Amino acid sequence: MTRGSQRERDRERAQARGGKKGNTKDDGLTPEQRRERDAKALQEKAAKKAAEAAAGGDAGGKSSNKK
Repeated sequence: MTRGSQRERDRERAQARGGKKGNTKDDGLTPEQRRERDAKALQEKAAKKAAEAAAGGDAGGKSSNKK
């Protein structure tokens, strides 16, 4: 017994359900633009963390006091 028609139906259903899935990052940016965007985000995150550390607030909740 062949499953050709069922496979085709399953493919159509999966395509209708899923749409675009997977590791495709179609944000319209070139790799260079994406690197710049990511680097800027990392710098902002590091600056925010440094500001919190300077203010004395440990956002992680970890204590560095060891007895």
